[in-house]
Amino acid sequence: MPDIRAIQSELKASKLDGWLLCDHHHRDPIAGRVLGLDPKNMASRRWFYFIPAKGEPRKLVHSIEQAALEGLPGKKYVYASWEDLHKNLRKILSGGKKIAMQYSPENNIPYIGLVDAGTVELVRKMKKKVVTSAGLVQQFEAAWSPEQLASHLDCGKIIDRVRQEAFDHAARCVRDGKPLTEYDLQQWIAARYRESGITDEPPIVAVPPNNGDPHYAPPQTGSRPIRAGDLLLLDMWGKFPRPGSVYYDITWMGYLGERVPDSYAKVFRIVRQARDNAVAFIQDAVAKGRTIHGWEVDRIARETIRKAGYGKFFVHRTGHSIGQEVHGNGANMDSLESRDDRKIVPRTCFSIEPGIYMPEFGLRTEVDVYIGERDARVTGAIQQEILALLA
Repeated sequence: MPDIRAIQSELKASKLDGWLLCDHHHRDPIAGRVLGLDPKNMASRRWFYFIPAKGEPRKLVHSIEQAALEGLPGKKYVYASWEDLHKNLRKILSGGKKIAMQYSPENNIPYIGLVDAGTVELVRKMKKKVVTSAGLVQQFEAAWSPEQLASHLDCGKIIDRVRQEAFDHAARCVRDGKPLTEYDLQQWIAARYRESGITDEPPIVAVPPNNGDPHYAPPQTGSRPIRAGDLLLLDMWGKFPRPGSVYYDITWMGYLGERVPDSYAKVFRIVRQARDNAVAFIQDAVAKGRTIHGWEVDRIARETIRKAGYGKFFVHRTGHSIGQEVHGNGANMDSLESRDDRKIVPRTCFSIEPGIYMPEFGLRTEVDVYIGERDARVTGAIQQEILALLA
């Protein structure tokens, strides 16, 4: 059940007249989660739920799916024809002029731009000003409950353990001369996930030059063997398969040898410094109560790598929101792919994962940062150097 009073308070503070949530065929999972709807409910007809800044909410449902918003407060309007829909939509929006929707100007934040252009046109035709709901989504969908934070931390303990076991397994295979490919190790990790009761989403397992591709996926046939002298990247994420659980997401680097070559160690030190500078910037701002935005964090990390001479090899944003999807709906640490000007707010979590990707090899370090009311913290282990796996 949504906290209508809290939403209305935020609407007033943001000088908005209301928030229009709508869906069809589950195209907008944000709307369903904000309202606490069962994602398995039928949604073969359009529904609308309007939360005004003042007064009672209003809902509009189709005549053959009248139970779509059952249990939610507010007066119910019913439509059958498209003419009825237009007439009743105008009614439920009456009194409002500036309306928030899951819309992103120029689709700058595609995680938010979930309402189709035609619906936005329809609302505008009713003389309403449509603005983005990005700030509201961050407060009422991306912010975690205490139970969600606990699920993240518990899942993180499992993934951190499996990550070390995976490095140990790769080292044993190399020492014993047993064949092991990127795909083999990926599937080995997925099996450990299943045994541990978390989602078995296949991780990224990559050795050179494949780790120069940030989203490399090892194929079942043709993935590279893992051998002595290889730089091994593991990007691992998962959550518990129960409603409301949130993800844990990390990337670590290992080297299949006794001593990490200077060429690898040098580049890792640069991405580590970019990571640490970004985390320190966040922690200082939160401790001092200073408002910062996602794009600012990205600039801190990106400038660190640029000054070291590797700017053109850092080809993605510094971090993404983490929630019930591994790429969540809160602020991203991004001034590259978009200029994410959303504020970083309490009870949200995101990754910090700078990387350098060259034709010969690539590497990345990734941690998750949780924002408390007065502090910010990394929620798991922090890699300080490439692991020498045969030492």
